[in-house]
Order: sequence, then structure tokens, then C-alpha cells
Amino acid sequence: MPTLDVINQEKKKVGTIELREDVFGVKVNVPLVHQVIKAQLAGKRQGTAKTKVKSEVRGGGRKPFRQKGTGNARQGSTRSPLHPGGGQSFGPIPRSYEQATPKEMMRGALRSALSDRVKASRVLIIDEFKLKDAKTKVANELFKKGLQLEKALIVSDKNQTLERSTGNIPNIKVLRTEGINVYDVIRFPWLVMTKSAVQAVEARLAPKEKAKKE
Repeated sequence: MPTLDVINQEKKKVGTIELREDVFGVKVNVPLVHQVIKAQLAGKRQGTAKTKVKSEVRGGGRKPFRQKGTGNARQGSTRSPLHPGGGQSFGPIPRSYEQATPKEMMRGALRSALSDRVKASRVLIIDEFKLKDAKTKVANELFKKGLQLEKALIVSDKNQTLERSTGNIPNIKVLRTEGINVYDVIRFPWLVMTKSAVQAVEARLAPKEKAKKE
């Protein structure tokens, strides 16, 4: 089992913690992580791009010129895609970009992402966060002077003081345990978790034991 030091807010060691091998020590499946991140980013797309087709463009009710005798190609409307100001052929229409991803694939990708951070020694386990006030200045001192981090993902249990004080810090993101995801784990160079958050994530991601057949 991977064993990491547990530190306090001053980055001093206060103990150790053993991480589950089947959550924080699995073989990293890079293609799976890539697929889940693509699906996650696709789900964030608004999908509101829209262009008007011929029937939606205003005007063009009158035939621009007679059918025969002009030498031009016959035209029925100036709002044809062939005319300036006309509708667009095969343009984008509102759609959903979401990709169906099985839950077990997402759990497996998250296990791979966490294991990659552990193998790269980019995980800090802190006993708990205690901030005096929900102020940006207090949080800045904690992360820059205490933990010496410039850019990190913080995973903790519900802590409104921590969440409010880091809201205006651009390179620090705080997530509750239920919100941890593959993209954010990979995007930030450092992952900081509280002891209770580790236990919650392990309970969520631990592989389910299959029932033995009699």
C-alpha cells in the first residue's frame, strides 16, 4: 500500500496514512483517462451555435427575375445559399455534445488519475484545514507561505470557510469529495486532500467485490 506523510497547515509532519492499493496504486490506463477527459470537456460545451437556413432568413419572397429569357440561371429567391445574405447550407444547429460514459469507466479513470499523482509524488495529505476568517488574504498566506503551493486542487469535506476564502484565488480550486473528477486531478500539478477526504474517496472508488457463486 502507498504510505504518505500527513502534514499540518505549516507543512510539518504529524503522522502517516496508508492509501488503498486498489484506488491510489493501480496501473495508469492512459487511453481510459484520455477518453473520460474528452467526454467531460464535451459535456461542458454549450451547443448553442445556430445559423439560419433559407426558410428562416427574412425577405426573398419575390422571384428575383423571370424564369426565361435573361440568360441567367433560374432563381426562385434571393435568400438562397447561392446569394449574398441568403441562408446557410448545413450550418450548425443547437445540439448536445454530451457523451454517454459508463460509471465504471469514470471510476476507473479517476483511480488511474489519482494513482498517477501518487506515483509522481504530487499528493499532499493534510490533517484538516482551519482558517480563522473566510478571507482571500488568509487563504493566500496558507497556500503560499504555509503549504508553499502556487497551483493546486484541494479536496476536502464541506468547509464553507475554505471554499469562500479561495473563491478569488485563480490557481487554487477547492472541491468537495463528491465533486472530485479526472480533468481537475490531471489539470492541477498538485493534489491536496484531507484525511477524511481520502477515506471518503476510497469508499467511493474501491472496486466492488463480486459475489461468489455457490
